[in-house]
Amino acid sequence: MGMTEKKNIKELYSTRGISEAVYQYGEKILGGLEERFRKVDEVAEFNQMKVLGAMQDCRVSEACLFPSTGYGYNDLGREKLEEVYAAAFHTEDALVRPLIACGTHALAVALAGNLRPGDELLCPAGKPYDTLEEVIGIRPSNGSLAEYGITYRQVDLLPDESFDYEAIRGAVNERTKLAAIQRSKGYQTRPSFGVDEIGELIRFLKEIKPDLICMVDNCYGEFTETKEPTEVGADLLVGSLIKNPGGGLAPIGGYIAGKKQYVENAAFRLTTPGLGKEVGATLGVTQSFFQGFFLSPTVTAAALKGAMFASAVYESLGFQCVPGVDEERHDIIQSVVFGKKEGVIAFCQGIQAAAPVDAHVVPEPWAMPGYDSDVIMAAGAFVQGSSIELSADGPIKEPYAVYFQGGLTWPHAKFGILMSLQKLVEAGLVDEKDLLI
Repeated sequence: MGMTEKKNIKELYSTRGISEAVYQYGEKILGGLEERFRKVDEVAEFNQMKVLGAMQDCRVSEACLFPSTGYGYNDLGREKLEEVYAAAFHTEDALVRPLIACGTHALAVALAGNLRPGDELLCPAGKPYDTLEEVIGIRPSNGSLAEYGITYRQVDLLPDESFDYEAIRGAVNERTKLAAIQRSKGYQTRPSFGVDEIGELIRFLKEIKPDLICMVDNCYGEFTETKEPTEVGADLLVGSLIKNPGGGLAPIGGYIAGKKQYVENAAFRLTTPGLGKEVGATLGVTQSFFQGFFLSPTVTAAALKGAMFASAVYESLGFQCVPGVDEERHDIIQSVVFGKKEGVIAFCQGIQAAAPVDAHVVPEPWAMPGYDSDVIMAAGAFVQGSSIELSADGPIKEPYAVYFQGGLTWPHAKFGILMSLQKLVEAGLVDEKDLLI
């Protein structure tokens, strides 16, 4: 890029509110990320070929893109899409539906479909994501698993944030039916788990109880590595289409992939016993689902680059970042610990100000359903709540960490991080003089 082009780009950033100091600091940080970005592109290329291969091998045709209505009987596109997901994730079957409202819904369907009264659910990797607490019944709620006589047991991570294998062995009993492993960190500051690490845990669980169903919450993790948890022993894989696999195009939906019996059980819970996967109109979203899945590897790569940039920027300013700039990544989430609520709020307001939609709106913390504290969310997205698009959120409680994810393109992710830094400077939480060193 010539000097004229760089000058023009800098001027464009300036018109969007980015100061000279913030822009130059970002450019300095980017200089050290070239090799990491190259590796991200290699993973994206591998996964792009994997998804393309699944679509070609499954003989996706133009007829698969047509919508269905009513009962949705004999919906070719729906059936072919589920075949593609199963092929890409190396599973026997998949359930991919717009009827699934969100990731939490997908997890609830998978759990309720495969657990029965008297069974016990085990979380061997610590507390699950906040919205699952009411699904399980950790926090009482109408219709929770606890109300149906399904008990719950949890094994926390060791102080070094590794699995407590000894405690897990002691927790598995004759009633333990399903182990739920959350790949991403959720609203915690622990590292996210890699596919190989999850595979080791699954092998350990299966040695103790071979018929134990091992389910992985794969939200935010799809296509960040060259393999998925179902390739290392997971019986069920669950995720949301307004995260990685929707590629920013899916307007709603979720997926459950895995062994045929367990997917079928989930389908009977999603619709009704006896009907299962046979019903469920797609209402015109099938093309977006196919195209989003096709784009997902490169969209995920853009989000990973944004997360790396965020980590490099904020770690260099002395903030705790998980993962750190030199650590391996197993999902698209980047957490930054500010230690005070003002940092979380300023960061989110910067992300909102960088959005293509509702950039003029200023987010504030509020009591969101399903959470035990006020939460602030920034997501000026084309799809409401889509966290594969540029977004950030965090609970307003200790340790006052923000969770950043998404960015359909790398340039937009870059702008979002620069704007978050700009808002921290304007709030007096980062001294602009520190950017000039």
